[in-house]
Amino acid sequence: MDNLDKGKTHFLYGAVVFFSMIFTSVALILFWPQQNSGLIVKVTVKSGFSLFQLAQQMKDNKLITNKSTFMWAAQLMGKERKIPIGTFHLEDAINNYSIIQQLVNGSPELKKITFLEGWTIRQFADHLAFKLDLKADEIIRLANRNTFLRRHQISGSSAEGYLFPDTYLFSDHTDPESILDILINEGRKFWTKAREYRATAIGLTKHEILTLASIIEGEAIYDDERPIISAVYHNRLNNGMKLQADPTIQYIIDDGPRRLLNRDLQIKSPYNTYLHKGLPPGPINSPGKKSLLAALYPEENDYLFFVAKGDGYHTFSKTERGHNRAKKKLQKLRRALKKNRIK
Repeated sequence: MDNLDKGKTHFLYGAVVFFSMIFTSVALILFWPQQNSGLIVKVTVKSGFSLFQLAQQMKDNKLITNKSTFMWAAQLMGKERKIPIGTFHLEDAINNYSIIQQLVNGSPELKKITFLEGWTIRQFADHLAFKLDLKADEIIRLANRNTFLRRHQISGSSAEGYLFPDTYLFSDHTDPESILDILINEGRKFWTKAREYRATAIGLTKHEILTLASIIEGEAIYDDERPIISAVYHNRLNNGMKLQADPTIQYIIDDGPRRLLNRDLQIKSPYNTYLHKGLPPGPINSPGKKSLLAALYPEENDYLFFVAKGDGYHTFSKTERGHNRAKKKLQKLRRALKKNRIK
């Protein structure tokens, strides 16, 4: 064998040894053994976690035996930036490859969270803080942040009313901005072309429809009354009358909801519809679909007034004289109930 052939043989041998060492090293990193055989282990990936922080947490919780090999494995697999946030339950996480595959391709643990129609941002935030690992004040600050509002093309000073009430599935540790994005985008789905056209036809913007719907949401208990209540407010707006909507006062008092007093009606606020004509500057809560539809499609009637009956329904009147009779009837009912409680 001449020197050239020997050189080729040595080169090939060296290449085989070199690539065998690389393959062995990669295999060792990917399949580095963990002590989770036959177990279901829980891993929580928090918002903003770096790969190093995740590896450190898993090492501290004894889910992996070597932090460096886990990080190298994630980088070798090209998954270091693809691990989503959430809580995961991993089965037979016996090596780095298995752990990373389950984190990237698995489904995080989800919590069902229901937000009710008529809730304010404060109620949304408190509920999220109770259900998830979040801070209510942080959520409220975000909902009032100018950059956030501009991104969602909200012209007001707050996202009040734009968080759509419904039932959602969220993973633990989802960041507040992602949650509010989802709630706002869900509300945006209400606005079909036909509904946008309808709002234009009755001379109101989408923001004004949302504002009116929030007042209807605050007034109505029974669905069949929503279009009737809507008609009253539309009629008052068209006649240049003040709305005199009690829910707008409840929105500005600090100790509500409660029975309103005469002094409450004198509170200086742009939301006080007893002092100012027209709609308030923005929504006072997050209305549901039925109130939004009622705001868009009021019943055709001549009612200008309504007052509670005491059973969740209302008495509607076309004149102030009829309204005063209905109020006296309600006051008589309240006195009778108070008298019975004293007995």
